[in-house]
Amino acid sequence: MLTTRFTEALGIEHPIVQGGMMWVGRAELAAAVSEAGGLGIITALTQPTPADLVAEIERARKLTDKPIGVNLTILPSINPPPYDEYRRAIVDAGITIVETAGSSPEPHMEMFHEHGVKVIHKCTSVRHALKAEKVGVTAVSIDGFECAGHPGEDDIPGLVLIPAAADALTIPFIASGGFADGRGLAAALALGADGVNMGTRFMCTTESPIDRVVKERIVEASELDTNLIFRPLRNTARVAKNAVSDEVVSILAAGGQFPDVRELVAGARGRKVFERGDTEAGIWSVGLVQGLIRDIPNAGEVVHRTVDEAERILRSRLALFAEPEPVAAGA
Repeated sequence: MLTTRFTEALGIEHPIVQGGMMWVGRAELAAAVSEAGGLGIITALTQPTPADLVAEIERARKLTDKPIGVNLTILPSINPPPYDEYRRAIVDAGITIVETAGSSPEPHMEMFHEHGVKVIHKCTSVRHALKAEKVGVTAVSIDGFECAGHPGEDDIPGLVLIPAAADALTIPFIASGGFADGRGLAAALALGADGVNMGTRFMCTTESPIDRVVKERIVEASELDTNLIFRPLRNTARVAKNAVSDEVVSILAAGGQFPDVRELVAGARGRKVFERGDTEAGIWSVGLVQGLIRDIPNAGEVVHRTVDEAERILRSRLALFAEPEPVAAGA
């Protein structure tokens, strides 16, 4: 049993989280992770309305009675989703764990605290983690440069970011970006984290709702097969390397602006990748850790073997430093 401050704070068995992922964090996957003792997370904005989110939560509860979280990503937008309505739906559905990302969770904290909701805030720097701690989140999920999606603009990898966060924070935190197995979990714990968040690894499981062709692409790909788009716009995102993301990088490197790539990066095109299995239909998020993923197991197996491997590694390393047995006199 790898009991940590994070597992105790959230009431879960294993220090493993399946973070919220657009179009991926649905009931079957979240429930499978939670049922195995981790924390599965449903992505709120994958659901078209707050009512649909409530229905998705109910579907998950028919699959497990263990804790399930909901991700609410808050980003500036010309036509923003009705965040307050989604927040109300989360509370009314009885969810007690929320993962926030994007903008500061501060505007939402009063209501969440009022209803006993524990907040895990995702961030990409120690300074943002400290701000989240200050506004009262229960825990932080800190993303290193290796992660899929938005790694921030500091380019700090986990090997430095995790111990830096451990030195600065007093609340529990989990490490995200670059984790796929027990080696990563053991390393994160050794660096001071209280658990790990795995996204790409859980994308590539049988319960993940994306097309199997995409999962097979992840298995085949290496750690070299991603692109960093939007770098000149200081809104960096790590996505799969394909013809579309290559074109986006080329246009922006030549001085183009967002309107020049808007059609290429449209979310509707990315959704087609996951739903139709056409990996060249648009841009889609994946992490460097795809280079360590070599199979498509069920989500519960990922949880159990990650914990088992981490325990074996930690015990074997500790054994190297065990006190030697005293030599009997006359031996």
